[in-house]
Amino acid sequence: MVTLKEKIAEATSFLRPHIKSAPDVGIILGTGLGELSEKMEREASVDYNEIPHFPVSTVQSHHGRLLSGTLSGKALVAMQGRFHLYEGYTAHEVSFPVRVMQSLGVQTLIVSNAAGGINPLFVTGDIMLIADHINLTGTNPLIGPNIDEWGPRFPDMSCVYDADLLALAVEASLKNQVRPQKGVYAGLRGPCLETPAETRFLKRIGADAVGLSTVSEVIAAVHGGMRVLGISVITNVNLPDHPVPALIDEVIAAAENKAPVLELIITDVLERL
Repeated sequence: MVTLKEKIAEATSFLRPHIKSAPDVGIILGTGLGELSEKMEREASVDYNEIPHFPVSTVQSHHGRLLSGTLSGKALVAMQGRFHLYEGYTAHEVSFPVRVMQSLGVQTLIVSNAAGGINPLFVTGDIMLIADHINLTGTNPLIGPNIDEWGPRFPDMSCVYDADLLALAVEASLKNQVRPQKGVYAGLRGPCLETPAETRFLKRIGADAVGLSTVSEVIAAVHGGMRVLGISVITNVNLPDHPVPALIDEVIAAAENKAPVLELIITDVLERL
């Protein structure tokens, strides 16, 4: 049986000839946010189904391409679409691209997502910089034998989201006339969206926003020694006493509407690295 480590090595070996500039930065573009790639000076675009052992995106608006090139003068790789536990993938498979990025030399990971707001002070369209997260997925990409070359058996999680990157993102937001929110992201398995009772529970335990991605990727990145910046676009606000159905087309539209703002923030952060 091919081990996870061997699968990562095969995927990395396949990609190296496509990547001319060794990437320092990795970017994962979430629901409705894949068009940041248009700002890149591309060296290569590889469909996920061409990469050995790579999962394939099955979700609307996730294009399923790995891009390499430069943005704001920084060499990077970008995922145009991600994978989710609710698609049937394991935490190891969801975080597979992060391990490939680690093998390629990525030191900084920028993760974006669309999220539902729980904090009653949030409004649709807010940009929330992730200060911390709560893993409610019921799984973890570090389950199983530890691969010591990748990271420690028990990684510290006291400062998952890098404070310096967070400060850069605040500066970049204000420069672009955006007042960012900061908050705690709760990661669920999905695919169901939250009931009013679940929303009350999430609010009570300290969550400001909720989504169905990001957590497994970030845990793998921290295990691998990467600095992490997480950004959520608040696509709807969950008020448990006044519940309103959240339709996926509306979520995608709200994320796409804020994509230009997110592009400006990430571009400015890269310039300041």
